[in-house]
Amino acid sequence: MPAPFAPPENFAMVWRGIYRSSYPSKRNFSYLQALGLRTIVYLCHEEYPELNCAFMLEHGVQLLQFGCDGNKAPFHEIPAYVIRRALRAIMDPRNHPVLIHCNQGKHRTGCLVGCLRKVQQWSLVAIFEEYRRFAGTKARVVDELFIERFTFEGSSDMDTGI
Repeated sequence: MPAPFAPPENFAMVWRGIYRSSYPSKRNFSYLQALGLRTIVYLCHEEYPELNCAFMLEHGVQLLQFGCDGNKAPFHEIPAYVIRRALRAIMDPRNHPVLIHCNQGKHRTGCLVGCLRKVQQWSLVAIFEEYRRFAGTKARVVDELFIERFTFEGSSDMDTGI
């Protein structure tokens, strides 16, 4: 019996060569393999599972880990420098196709994608609508405030049509 062809939860194409999702599991490997991934951008502190590392090694996928905690009211915020570093990685076409994920693909992933949308000059209304679509009832005002205040130094010189 062939392996199931199932995307991870909260999977979507963000932009040409950029995808987002929740934490992939073994049942998602055939789907990820079909994407021809070059890079996984992982936004958690925890060590990547051995099974996932074996999949990546077998398929030549690099792991870029930008471990951070999610935004929590009132005083904890994702360090903006972590998001800037992750943005540089996902905007670099040499890393494409790239999959961005955290645990559920909602908050940290949503913040990174929201900040990418700011670099792409989307309106805040559109950015927040996309964020809420993936966060659902778990949407956090602190994430939206983070995205709204985020700045990406040098973004005016960058080609934002990735």
